[in-house]
Amino acid sequence: MLHLDRRLFLKSAALLGCSAAAHPLMNSMTFAALPSDNRLVVIILRGAMDGLDAIQPYGDPMLRKLRRDLSLGPEAGALDLDGFYALHPRLGPLLPLWQKGELAFAHAVSTPYRDKRSHFDGQDVLEAGTGNDLPVDRRLGGWLNRLLQAVPGATSETAYAVGIEQMKILEGKAAHMSWAPRAALSLSPQAQLLLEHVYHDDPLFRDAARDAVHIGAESPAMEKTTGPTGDAQSLGAFAANRLNAESRIAAFSIPGWDSHANQGPVIGRGLDRLAAAILALRDGLGANWQRTTVLAMTEFGRTVRENGSGGTDHGTGGALIMAGGAIKGGRAYGDWPGLGEGQLYADRDLMPLRDIRAYAAWAMRGLFGIEPGVLERAVFPGLDLGGDPKMLA
Repeated sequence: MLHLDRRLFLKSAALLGCSAAAHPLMNSMTFAALPSDNRLVVIILRGAMDGLDAIQPYGDPMLRKLRRDLSLGPEAGALDLDGFYALHPRLGPLLPLWQKGELAFAHAVSTPYRDKRSHFDGQDVLEAGTGNDLPVDRRLGGWLNRLLQAVPGATSETAYAVGIEQMKILEGKAAHMSWAPRAALSLSPQAQLLLEHVYHDDPLFRDAARDAVHIGAESPAMEKTTGPTGDAQSLGAFAANRLNAESRIAAFSIPGWDSHANQGPVIGRGLDRLAAAILALRDGLGANWQRTTVLAMTEFGRTVRENGSGGTDHGTGGALIMAGGAIKGGRAYGDWPGLGEGQLYADRDLMPLRDIRAYAAWAMRGLFGIEPGVLERAVFPGLDLGGDPKMLA
């Protein structure tokens, strides 16, 4: 295993005149190829998205009693979906997808992780998909990697890891590579020679740096979109580019959902980026959008009651957002647990009614034909798959 002092690398990278974000140790997007025409995109929303704000259950009268200052329901600008749920106004660009049956959600979902409410542990459990066993056994890898191990003919695709978020969801024994927008290195010829010299005896970094320079010079997919949602648009567009080629699975993350204080602007920015990424996927995929399922997942939900800082704290039950032409959208999946007395988890959180892994497993079942026993034993060890939510068209 390669060990590298990150501070030493960042210092040397600065001396080379290149961005540390172009280094292959850093990761924001991963891809894999499968012998299938169907596509799966997993977006990890790091920081615990408040599902009660993103998809507002304004039809439950207790919501207004527990959240008096947070904006709620159509009277506050949210977009009514079905008379009970409303879409946060910053997700308004996705309303046409709902109307076309290409957007859906499930409330009251969670991983088996409970009570400690650590972002790091929660994200580990979400990406490992193995249950509530902490610390997570790294030898098992992530659940998307175990999916690859279960599919005959799955292959790796040449790509590189770039960015600031490590995607553990695709770590494991099955071959896979990674890539992200803005992976280009813009170096002078002298700097390129120095970089090649520094990493001459390390094939991983040497080849990654060489190809990043090459791709940055020649690939139109590396163009960066500007503005507050530019990074998210670039991630979505780049993922679509690879999914239109050999890749069939893409995973990337959108951070910035931790809304302990001043939740309105925090979640607003996150929802803007999520909507931009989903629309970039749709636009970039073209006809392949009809064979695509997008799952936007977060490590846990947030407290039902707002706190004294205009925000919400770490909770339990959360929301899963689904998109794509392959889903049966325009509906809410699962039951609503209620927000009344005796209905909350630990008298503070939305009660989780279904394991979020079950939705991912049923998506894999429908998209790639994975047998239920393999899903419950190998891909998501210990999962009770339960009934088919029939989320795919």
